[in-house]
Amino acid sequence: MAPVRNILLLSAAAATSAYAPASSFTNSRSAAFRPSKTFVNENFGFDFAEDQSEITPDIILGEANLKQWVGTVNDNSFLNRQYNVIRRVRELDLLKKTVDAGILAKLEKNGVDLKTLESLLPALEDAGALSLVANNQQLLINLVAPLLVEPAPILLPVVAGALDVGPAAFYGAAAAALGTEAYLAVSGAEVPFVGLPAAAVAGLLLVPVGGALGVAGAALASAKK
Repeated sequence: MAPVRNILLLSAAAATSAYAPASSFTNSRSAAFRPSKTFVNENFGFDFAEDQSEITPDIILGEANLKQWVGTVNDNSFLNRQYNVIRRVRELDLLKKTVDAGILAKLEKNGVDLKTLESLLPALEDAGALSLVANNQQLLINLVAPLLVEPAPILLPVVAGALDVGPAAFYGAAAAALGTEAYLAVSGAEVPFVGLPAAAVAGLLLVPVGGALGVAGAALASAKK
């Protein structure tokens, strides 16, 4: 358990140096305002729509220019805030709760150790996963990270229980999530008061979660061999 615990602590220390702000959301503005020269059609190219390049000042024309300009006006603008992952992990005491739940020991019991994690890196690189993460840092930090970090105190005991059971628990949870999505699609259920298909709305959560759980089960099964 010690190697995995050490790598977690080292990762936290390294990330802390990259994220030093004092609040849960931080400002990502650049030191100097540099307008982008990229031409954009914010009227989607329709002839009947107003030409944004004619009615909008160049300094705020386009998303990139707007974000940079707002950063020069407001140091803590909502548009440029960034979720502080390391601060929230520290505030929620997630490292201690992870150890207390026995997750690290249970991972090693299932055959997942530091050597196993290192062996996955070439496969992830070949699949393009690492490049995908590098190219979508803002999306992952501001959208995915809060969904993982904030409910973590509740999810950690659940994950610990699933690790006790083994891959079957993850396969079962994946089947339940995907089965629920299939039922919503077949039944044609709609979201009350909105009228949107429930399968489309719930699928934004159920499909990725079901896929992730299935991959986790497969990874545990292969690690045990």
